[in-house]
Amino acid sequence: MAKKAVLSVLSVVVVVLATAGFVRSRFIVPGIDSSSDLVSDGIDNVQEPSILSFKRVLSSEETCEQTYGFLPCTTTVFGNVFLIAVYGFLMFQAATFLSNGSELLLEILGPGIIGGLFLPILGALPDAMLILVSGLSGSRETAQSQVLVGMGLLAGSTVMLLTLLWGSCVILGKCDIEDSIASDLKDTKGFSITGSGVTTDIWTCYAAMIMSVSIIPFIIVQLPQILHSNSGRHLAVLIALIVSLVLLITYCLYQVFQPWIQRRKLAYVKHKHVISGILKHLKKHALGRLLTDDGEPNTDVIRKLFNSIDLDSDQCLSASELRALLIGIQFDEVDLDKDDAVEKLLSDFDTSHDRRVDEEEFVKGISRWINVAKRNVVPSGDPGPHTIKFINDFHQETKKEHYLLGDTSDEAVEAVENPRWISIKAVLMLLMGTIIAAAFADPLVDAVDNFSSATSIPSFFISFIVLPLATNSSEAVSALIFASRKKQRTASLTFSEIYGAVTMNNLLCLAVFLAIVYMRHLTWDFSAEVLVILIVCLVMGFFASFRTTFSLWTCSVAYLLYPFSLALVYVLDNVFGWS
Repeated sequence: MAKKAVLSVLSVVVVVLATAGFVRSRFIVPGIDSSSDLVSDGIDNVQEPSILSFKRVLSSEETCEQTYGFLPCTTTVFGNVFLIAVYGFLMFQAATFLSNGSELLLEILGPGIIGGLFLPILGALPDAMLILVSGLSGSRETAQSQVLVGMGLLAGSTVMLLTLLWGSCVILGKCDIEDSIASDLKDTKGFSITGSGVTTDIWTCYAAMIMSVSIIPFIIVQLPQILHSNSGRHLAVLIALIVSLVLLITYCLYQVFQPWIQRRKLAYVKHKHVISGILKHLKKHALGRLLTDDGEPNTDVIRKLFNSIDLDSDQCLSASELRALLIGIQFDEVDLDKDDAVEKLLSDFDTSHDRRVDEEEFVKGISRWINVAKRNVVPSGDPGPHTIKFINDFHQETKKEHYLLGDTSDEAVEAVENPRWISIKAVLMLLMGTIIAAAFADPLVDAVDNFSSATSIPSFFISFIVLPLATNSSEAVSALIFASRKKQRTASLTFSEIYGAVTMNNLLCLAVFLAIVYMRHLTWDFSAEVLVILIVCLVMGFFASFRTTFSLWTCSVAYLLYPFSLALVYVLDNVFGWS
């Protein structure tokens, strides 16, 4: 209740301040008789209140251009700091509304079109809005100056997500690493740089790979500078814009179909785990060696297994007999649907499609899987007829693969109470966040630009450091809280959201930026900024694309990239004169 009261008071204050800009009032000078003049008709003798003279006292002789923001513009340092704080807080509120509304909508409608297409775009909306207004303001010369704010925000958001937030999530989500996998909810090794860390699923690796691919438009737009060509710069911007839009559509489609792809792959791995269990069962009951002297599957041993399963001795295995086999194996490691597993076994072994598996079909099916196990565990060479360790290794590999795919079947799905009200609430939050972001993006950009003029600090560095805190803070806090739950599932979701946010920055926000540059015929001269984005995305993308477990020491790499990025831009721009 207290929180609602505070929000209500804040809303009233914002409305009052927003409407105060349309009010005109003047003070009557004391001691002057104005009885002959009606106040409603206006008077000539007026005096400005002392509180309003604060602006004149601290301002320089330069004048500022008032935007539609509800606060007056200023040319002073402290005045612009105040404006940045106020408008930044409002953009933070916009991002919070969008984030909370997205979570509510996702809770009701689930993944697919909403989770894959709609919500990622909404998450990038505050950044895209700031980039848009930075290039649409005023004349072409003004836009060329202010567009650096948009580039600073774009680079700063990407770098902050992949460095400060990424490293902090590793620290908060760390668990004990055992057998190259972080154990859920087990954190006894403290800050061991190699003994503790986080483990993500394989889909998080795919998200990191997609993030790495999303830098292609940056490379395309930089080609004229690399080739020292001035004639093709405008064309390169157009090509990069088209490529970024194509990649954006492709990424959204992948997000829409990704849950379906994940279920299909998980179903295959579960079937693979069933087969490995059968092979392990075959070895455990000492029916004979699985391989002959020349390393081929031993068909005599496989036939013995068939006869032990064929309870009615009709030379065919029915669905009930296969189910009895699976129950006897007892797959404790995997939440297995026995009926579904039986159907997949029939589909795999029953080549005649008569819903029964005869002896020859069984022998061929088991022999094929024995060869698969040999190839998976021993990529080169022959394990030899007396070596049956590869069966255990194959079983362990399938368990690990199943774990890294992120099986969510054990998570209870609770019904949403009063979905209609929650839907209305979600839509109102999204609408409010969109309105606030659209209304106060331009005043925030102007405040940053004026602060840059007052302090002689390049606007890029201000927007690089400050603006991402306003537009990404709510997502960052949510990610840190989620990572602190210390589970593989939550770690996977956390890092996937980070990579997804960077991908949307590199595609959607860049597409907005490129569209502004192309339509307003602005000069693309951001080589140092682009280089920073490329370095950070490639380093962290390479890190995350080919591994699922991150030891604690990896956070130091992420943290060091942040000051490195700032220093690199400063040196390239101010020492080597790239911009």
